[in-house]
Parts: sequence; C-alpha cells; structure tokens
Amino acid sequence: MAYYIIIRGPLGVGKSTIAQALTKRLRASYISVDDVLAENGLDVRGNRPCIPAENFIKADHIVLAAAKAALKNGKIVIFDGCFYHKEQIDDLERNLSGKHFVLTLKAPLELCVKRDSKREKPCGEAAAKAVHALVSRFDYGIIMDTKGKTAGQCVEEMLSHLRD
Repeated sequence: MAYYIIIRGPLGVGKSTIAQALTKRLRASYISVDDVLAENGLDVRGNRPCIPAENFIKADHIVLAAAKAALKNGKIVIFDGCFYHKEQIDDLERNLSGKHFVLTLKAPLELCVKRDSKREKPCGEAAAKAVHALVSRFDYGIIMDTKGKTAGQCVEEMLSHLRD
C-alpha cells in the first residue's frame, strides 16, 4: 500500500540516518528536503533568522510530481527534513492525498550538538541550537525520542507505529 512519511526534527537528531535505513527497509522512495534546498539555491536565509517557509514550500513543489508518481505506482515515499515551519507540512498534506504519517524525532540539544560535531561537514553549534529551537516550537504527529537508541531501534519503533 502506498503512503508517505514525513520525518522531521532538529539537525543532529538522526533524521537522515534513520530515514535512509527506513527507506531501505521499506524499499521506499527517499526525498531529502535539505538536498533539494541546496541543489536549488533555496537554503539561504538572507538577513532572516531562518530559511523562510516559502523556500521550503518551493522545495516541496520541486519534488511533488516525483512523489505523486511514486505513490501512484504503489511506492512509499519518505521525506526527510527539519520541517520547522508548520506551513511546509500543511502544504504537503494539501498536495499529496492518501494515508501518511508524520514522525517528529527528538533528542536533547546537547546530544544533537555532539552528533553534529562528529559529521564530516558539521553545521556548527550555533546552527544546531537555532534549528533545535525552531523545530521545538511545535510537536506534530508521532513523537519519538532518539536518545540512547540506535538507528535500527528507531526504525523498529517507527515500523510499530506504521502498523497501528
């Protein structure tokens, strides 16, 4: 059965690692919102405190046709991104019909900063703090704590929610 999954959370929470493992497990189509933003010059905030919602919505619209085609062909689609603007989630929900799940990943700020620092290209403590604050403004969907869990454990927990 085709459906889509939005995996959201702050940087360093494990979104991409978990989303890619879940994609492999479900043989799903994977869409990295961060990659779409970067590839299309939409990952700029200018003099604003964060990347504006309009840029995220533009990124969504760039991939909508591919997402709709995958869903029509019976594939599961997984979106991986911070989704710190509720408008972005609302826009996807308006434009993609059918069953879907939103999973909000959480971890303490200190852990997110530590995980980010171990990346090949870290975003930095200031970015981790800013994104953590933005994502934490609202909870949406199924809330999952990633602290103390492996990616595999998180995938198993997600799968239990998807079966509900």
